[in-house]
Amino acid sequence: MGERLRGKVAFITGAGMGIGREAAVLFAQEGARVVVADIDGRAATETVARVEAGRGEALAVTGDVAIEADVERMIAEGTRRFDRLDVLYNNAGVLWKDRDRSVLETDGPWWDRVIAINLKSAFWVTKYGIPPLRRAGGGSIIMTGSVSALVGFTRAQDAYTVAKGALISLTKSLAIQFARDRIRCNIIHPGIVDTPLQAPYLTNDLRREFQAGIPLGRIAHPREIATVALFLAGDDSSFMTGAELVVDGGFTAG
Repeated sequence: MGERLRGKVAFITGAGMGIGREAAVLFAQEGARVVVADIDGRAATETVARVEAGRGEALAVTGDVAIEADVERMIAEGTRRFDRLDVLYNNAGVLWKDRDRSVLETDGPWWDRVIAINLKSAFWVTKYGIPPLRRAGGGSIIMTGSVSALVGFTRAQDAYTVAKGALISLTKSLAIQFARDRIRCNIIHPGIVDTPLQAPYLTNDLRREFQAGIPLGRIAHPREIATVALFLAGDDSSFMTGAELVVDGGFTAG
């Protein structure tokens, strides 16, 4: 077991699979106790089992991060179990290429749902998560942005893009508001990541297209994003707040 998060408690949304699951396992390996939040209770339980297999400690909580009452309850369950919170990792998100397209093609209900999951969820998590961070004497908030917030794409996903762009502003606002409480807030902008959420869309042709546009020549693995979140969660990043970390294999540098 590592020491980088020893004594800390982390609340991770969307931790039932992909980047969130990798982060839960990695954080636990570094000494954190983890609240595994996901809409899929079975997936959350599987993540907890993986944490426990590595001799870590975790709690599965189930709910919809877009619903205020669910988030309030999940955070309450986590603090009741572990007595504190030190890290809020807003990892949950959706990328629905078949439903979220140009403003000319996206239906209103799908727009609202994408915004709710990708943006409003961070509002609820920070609304109910910051008070426990204050009681703990400080902590780290990690947002999940996207390179979609930084550049335009011909394959538009406008609701997703708007949500991720707004998270940049929220990150900076929270960083300034709560700096005196020793609460830091930073945002990670991943490029394309090989997750279960992406898998249905990543045909061989699309993989080759993405890889051709990435200077490092490949798509990211979920753990490569989780390791950046680990850095932001712990004291190694103690003088960082309001920052944007781009993890895209060089895509936006091209």
